[in-house]
Amino acid sequence: MNKALTIAVAAAMMAACGTSEKETAVNIEKQTIALESDQMTPEALWAMSRISAYAASPDGSKVVFQMGYYSVKENRSHQVLWMMNADGSEQRQLTTDAENETDPAWLDAETVAFLREGEVWSMNADGRGRRQLSDTEGAVEGFKFAPSMNRVILLKSLPFNDVIEARPEDLPQSTGRVVNDLMYRHWDHYVESIQHPFVADFDGSKIGEPTDILEGEPYECPMEPFGGIEQLDFSPDGEQIAYTCRKKTGREYSISTDSDIYLYTIGTRETRNLCKPENYVAPDVVATKTLRTQTVNSEQNLQNNPGYDQNPKFSPDGKYVAWTSMARDGYESDRQRLCCYDLATGEKQYLTESFDSNVDDFCWSDDDQALIYFIGVWHATENLYAVTKNLEVKQLTSEWADFGSLQTLNNGRQLLMERHSYLQPADLYVVTPNTNEEDEEMNVAEQTQITNVNKEILDQLGKPTCDQRWVRTTDGRDMLYWIILPPNFDASKKYPTLLFCEGGPKNPVSQFWSYRWNFFIMASQGYVIIAPNRHGLPGFGQEWLEEISGDWTGQCMQDYLTAIDDAAENLPYVDRDRLGAVGASFGGFSVYYLAGHHDKRFKCFIAHDGAFNLEAMYTETEENWFSNWEYDDAYWNVDRTANASRTYMNSPHRYVGKWDTPILCIHGEKDYRINATQGMSAFNAARMQGVEAQLLIFPDENHWVLKPQNGILWQRTYFAWLDRWLKQ
Repeated sequence: MNKALTIAVAAAMMAACGTSEKETAVNIEKQTIALESDQMTPEALWAMSRISAYAASPDGSKVVFQMGYYSVKENRSHQVLWMMNADGSEQRQLTTDAENETDPAWLDAETVAFLREGEVWSMNADGRGRRQLSDTEGAVEGFKFAPSMNRVILLKSLPFNDVIEARPEDLPQSTGRVVNDLMYRHWDHYVESIQHPFVADFDGSKIGEPTDILEGEPYECPMEPFGGIEQLDFSPDGEQIAYTCRKKTGREYSISTDSDIYLYTIGTRETRNLCKPENYVAPDVVATKTLRTQTVNSEQNLQNNPGYDQNPKFSPDGKYVAWTSMARDGYESDRQRLCCYDLATGEKQYLTESFDSNVDDFCWSDDDQALIYFIGVWHATENLYAVTKNLEVKQLTSEWADFGSLQTLNNGRQLLMERHSYLQPADLYVVTPNTNEEDEEMNVAEQTQITNVNKEILDQLGKPTCDQRWVRTTDGRDMLYWIILPPNFDASKKYPTLLFCEGGPKNPVSQFWSYRWNFFIMASQGYVIIAPNRHGLPGFGQEWLEEISGDWTGQCMQDYLTAIDDAAENLPYVDRDRLGAVGASFGGFSVYYLAGHHDKRFKCFIAHDGAFNLEAMYTETEENWFSNWEYDDAYWNVDRTANASRTYMNSPHRYVGKWDTPILCIHGEKDYRINATQGMSAFNAARMQGVEAQLLIFPDENHWVLKPQNGILWQRTYFAWLDRWLKQ
């Protein structure tokens, strides 16, 4: 039986095209989406609104938040701002036309700043009184006001020709690039510009002339490819800026994760490094070998913070700067700790040493008990923790969910947070912690949901269910795997089942909500999903995490087979004759490897943006520190380690001769992390042998799939392939 999504959803879709309320009313019938019964479809998934940035007013009474709507027809998104009271009441849209308005922040309890067409604007909390604050010819890409409101940081891009030479002035239509060093591409673009932070005075009505705080320096800030304004912070008095920077270029940049926190004093324009002593000189390194065993990561040099240090935040009293810190250079997945720096003494202290996992975001507290709140993953969920005043780590929530970025509300008595799960897209919550030192009970934070932006869609859909199971691995350890069951699940039936292989390789299989690898829609299409937290994932201790480095095809692959074998044997609703394996990035690599080692377990495979030939991958990827750490050595090193030799000898491309199972290969041609030649090679190898295969190639997508119509095509192709081999 067919039905359609509600009018409210249709109106939201039209908002993505910037139409007026009158035009929306006229076109509602054309925008409805047909549903088969109560089943989630790709079209319904892409009709969902997406909350991103949000901010609480200084007095804690209101919350402004950014929402994205996606139009498949127009193949684009529209970003708008909404306002509500802090209890979730009186929600109202502030954006009034087709221009994107993003990055909301408060100037005072009644005035909101935001980004529009490359300039900083402000408006009253009711959406009126709009005025442009900056005048940069549309160059602003991010901003942050000082707590004192007398200054602002502006992010702007500058031409960068240290690695790629500037195009000759007399050849303006030439397309060639003359490249002189590494890091000429990053993520999905050629590096011909870099961001710099500028500081400017603000008088309450106009932003003054900005000054580049990295003037003359050939370094980016924030850091590519995902860094934003969170990598900088003002002191409470607005006189200093702490910022994140990796002051390296070319080959040195490509093999090192050594970023530092710098303190810039506005009045004197002086900068000092908070991570390293004055006149520090980094040890020489061998560029084609892992930094794990080199001098840069010696016990003595680890005191100089050679790893990732980023996202500084001043304490409310301005006496300290805290940031997230990884110990070792060249290791992007090292344990991320909280480092606290005393500005008076220069002393550094690590606050989360007792938490054997990552600090993913944090904020300072203003209450009497907690020093800092943070979120971190443990046992496949991302929950809230506090560092108490006596420097103990206390868990405050214990949900089968993932909490996102956090900020204080009501003078630190509450937190404003985003929360999502396999079964629920992101919404905003107010969390009231209990950090009473005399209360021994854990998980004591009160939670209040204040948005429900996709209620109209979710109320019409059958909801999957989620469970978890622990199983013994072949090396005698306990492993957790998630089980996601279809809506209207019938335990007496047998269902086609998917083994989900995670990427990273060190990303958690926690309660994520994705608009591509979405377990809700997979289950809604009639599949059971088995999602193992194999060796190499965070949230089970650093030892468990690190056992994958140098052993991509060892224990972690056994873990995948252990999970699917356990499910097939012990879960009666799993149909062992209709099993598929799917994954992206390292998950795609896993699929390519399993295709040559699965002993007829699986009936089909899907690999998205997966590494296929590790020798080629070593020199194709842009962030060379990754391959060095994970493989140990360049493949041509005659003195390479045993781990490196095993890694290259077990590369999936060497086992193509054993492939005998249908495989779908998906790749984006703008993926410079794992180049599209990897997916093409896998597809070509399959077809040359007569193995049933399909290739979905996106010329305009990177390691992800971001455009609405491409996203729909991805989902349709994905499920058509699964249905062909697992449902017929």
